Amino acid sequence: MRIPLSAPDIAEAEIDAVTAVLRTPSLSLGPRLPEFEGAFAARAGSRHAVAVSSGTAGLHLGVRACGIGPGDEVITTPFSFVASANAILYERGVPVFVDVERDSLNIDPSRIEAAITPRTRAILPVHVFGRPAPMEPILEIAARRGLAVLEDACEALGAEVGGHAAGTLGRCGVFGFYPNKQITTGEGGMIVTNDDDVAALCRSLRNHGRDDGAPAMEHARLGYNYRLSEIACALGMAQLGRLDRLLQDRASVARRYHERLEGCAGLILPAMDPPGARVSWFVYVVRLGEGWTRVERDRIVAEMESRGIGCRPYFPVLHLQPHLRAALGHEPGDFPEAESAADRTLALPFHGRLRDAEIEEVCATLLDLLRTGR
Repeated sequence: MRIPLSAPDIAEAEIDAVTAVLRTPSLSLGPRLPEFEGAFAARAGSRHAVAVSSGTAGLHLGVRACGIGPGDEVITTPFSFVASANAILYERGVPVFVDVERDSLNIDPSRIEAAITPRTRAILPVHVFGRPAPMEPILEIAARRGLAVLEDACEALGAEVGGHAAGTLGRCGVFGFYPNKQITTGEGGMIVTNDDDVAALCRSLRNHGRDDGAPAMEHARLGYNYRLSEIACALGMAQLGRLDRLLQDRASVARRYHERLEGCAGLILPAMDPPGARVSWFVYVVRLGEGWTRVERDRIVAEMESRGIGCRPYFPVLHLQPHLRAALGHEPGDFPEAESAADRTLALPFHGRLRDAEIEEVCATLLDLLRTGR
C-alpha cells in the first residue's frame, strides 16, 4: 500500500534502547521488566502493572484472576476484536453478548441487567477504538450484583472516563502493544490492577506458575510462558516516554480527518469529544449511512486498496465468527445494532505520522467513491 492502514512510530530513542539491551547478558526477566512495569503503573495511576507477551495473554490472565471457570458466564460485547471473547473460552467460560450503543459502539449498559443469570460471574467491557465504555453504570451493576469487572483497554491507552484512566476502574484492566497501538513493543501487553492478590497471581501465571522469590524450578500452579522480553520492555519504556506526543499526533490526525469529512452526506464520523470522556485514537473508523449495504462497503474497500490506500472493515461481529457461532448458537439478527454497524464500518489509514497530503488523498478518494460507488 502506498498509504498503509497503520504504521508504528519508532524514533532513534527506541532504537538506542533496544541496542543497549542487546549489549547486555539479560534478554529476559532482567531490570527493564520492573522498570517498564513501574513506569506504566505510575502513568496509569494503578498500584500494579504486570507486563505480558500480548494483550490477548493479558486478557486470558485477567479472566483467570477473576475466577472464571467452566460454565461461568461473562457479559461482553459482540463488537470487538476476537481476543476479548476467546479469553473467556480459554477457561471454558461462556461469553454472553449484549448489544452496543448506536453512537459509541460500546456495550449498552441498559441491556446488561437482562443478560445476568445465576451463572454470571463478570462483565468484560471493551473500550472500542479507544473511546471509553460507559463505566459508571457498568460498575454500579457489577457492585450491586457481586460481579467482577475486567476492562479490555487494549485499544485505549491514554483514554479517560470520569477523570480516571480507562482500564483502571475494574478489578483489572488490560492494554495491548501491537504495532498499530498507541505505543508498541512489537508484541506485548500490560495488566493493571490495584489488587495485590491479582497482581501476584498474574505474575506467577505469566512465568509458568512460579511465584516471585521461589526457587527457579519450583512451580506453584499451572502457568504459561506469557513473559515479555527485555528488548520489548526497553522499546516500551522509550515509547512510554513519548506517550503524550504520540497521543497528540494521533489526535491531530483524527481531527484533520474530521474537518475534511465533516458534513459529508451518508457518512457517520466518530465523535471527537464525547461528554465525560477523553478518546485515545487507536484507529479512525467511519460508518456509511443507514442505506448502505455490506456489499457496497466491501466494494469501496476493494477499490481503495486497488488505488494503494489501506482500508479495512472494522470489526466483523463476534457472535457470527464461525467458532463462536458454532459454540454459542447465535444467528444473524441477534444483536442488530452491532451487526448494522459492522456492515458499514470502514477503517481509514491511521497513524501519528500521516501527512496532510495523504489524508487529503484518502478523503478525496473516499468521497469520490461515495458519489459513484453505488
